[in-house]
Amino acid sequence: MNPQSLRGVALVLAAAVLWGTTGTAQSFAPPQLSSYWVGALRLVASSLFFLAWLVLTERGALARSALASLPWRGVMAAAVCMSVYNLAFFAGVRASGVAVGTAIAIGSGPVWAGILQALVNRRPPSLPWWLGTVLAVGGGALMIAGGGALQALTPLGVVLCLIAGLSYAVYALVNKTMVADASAAAVTGAVFTLAALLSLPVALALAGLPMVRAADLAIVAWLGVMSTGVAYLLFSHALRHISGATAVALALAEPVTAFVLALVVVGERPGAGAFLGLLCVLAGLAVVIRAELKAA
Repeated sequence: MNPQSLRGVALVLAAAVLWGTTGTAQSFAPPQLSSYWVGALRLVASSLFFLAWLVLTERGALARSALASLPWRGVMAAAVCMSVYNLAFFAGVRASGVAVGTAIAIGSGPVWAGILQALVNRRPPSLPWWLGTVLAVGGGALMIAGGGALQALTPLGVVLCLIAGLSYAVYALVNKTMVADASAAAVTGAVFTLAALLSLPVALALAGLPMVRAADLAIVAWLGVMSTGVAYLLFSHALRHISGATAVALALAEPVTAFVLALVVVGERPGAGAFLGLLCVLAGLAVVIRAELKAA
């Protein structure tokens, strides 16, 4: 068993736990703040987090050197992907509903990543990886569907959520290439800073000026620092040790955290199908992890 691969798996799972707090945190946000602004402001908060992180961990000349040596074409591509992901995800969820939109966006990400890894890197994931991924994706859909009523599918909503999944997969594969030779904090910080700059005018155009209150700032701070900044820093470090496709697949642990928080914090009572989905996700993730460790 490769300890570096095991470390990468643990880092992605830790990131997924933080990503899983996003829905619960947003459920406490006052409704007057548009979801577009929630997405844009969390990118701003995450960019401030990365700035502070670089100042504290890579001071002075080291920080400037880390930023100067970044592959800026890759950074721009990853930033565009993250901006598109935020915009397409929130718009897709609005068009198709939270349950369906989230299932399509999160579920399609690993499939896109596996296809892209096979086409671009000429390293197709193994058959056990695909089996585990399909099992986890199906389980995630069951969990989300079992948590409440589903809104009718719309072609626009499906397309937007598929675009969100594709954007996330491309981001992961591009980021993996960059962090192999550069500071993970500098790369991720630059990506999210550019993504914030790209997202702010879009949020302004789509939702007008935001009405931000103290409660909103607390939610945005959590989403930006913990659910985005810390989570994606862990994810970037993980990409040094495992394949991009596996990292995206393991992000399917996110619905598990969301499921537990919905039970404990929000007080939701999902049906039996959701619990069956939970078992499928856990089993699928176990197969994906085994396939990654075996391939290492």
